[in-house]
Amino acid sequence: LIMTNPVWVVKTRLCLQYGLDTNIPVSSNKHYYGMMDALKKIYTVEGVRGLYKGFLPGMFGVSHGALQFMTYEEMKNFYNTYRNMPIDAKMGTMEYLTFAALSKLFAAAVTYPYQVIRARLQDQHREYKGSWDCISQTWRNEGGRAFYKGLMPNLTKVVPGTVITFVMYENVSRYLLDLKQQNTEKITI
Repeated sequence: LIMTNPVWVVKTRLCLQYGLDTNIPVSSNKHYYGMMDALKKIYTVEGVRGLYKGFLPGMFGVSHGALQFMTYEEMKNFYNTYRNMPIDAKMGTMEYLTFAALSKLFAAAVTYPYQVIRARLQDQHREYKGSWDCISQTWRNEGGRAFYKGLMPNLTKVVPGTVITFVMYENVSRYLLDLKQQNTEKITI
């Protein structure tokens, strides 16, 4: 996060940049011509703090993966217990696909608000005094739904990749375990 936060700030600002081809006046210090130009201008105008806007909410991003994996594993365990099977029993592709999608949906629903806060803190068009100011202004002016703006396009982007990753992981893991078992049996014979 220490290395990537400046890149996230630049990405967010480049995505939210407007003004050159509109009637909206934009300071030359807030218009960026690319990644290196943005890094230089942000550092020059705002200092190191400008490159680390949204850092604190970004720290919560680590919890996303933990929640996703925990949920995925717990769903698999519960399902196998329900089927009266060993916890590590092999399942079908549809089960893996379903659990992967549901675990991603759960993790995203829990952690998405931090992404909204981080993006708002990194936006050069708004000024906040910090994370709590951003949260309170967002809540006061837009309500709780504002913390989930963009969630559906985000899920549309990330769920397919998650499903493919988890299904591949399960199948490759199972293949390697079976291969190891076969080699062990050959050695003992």
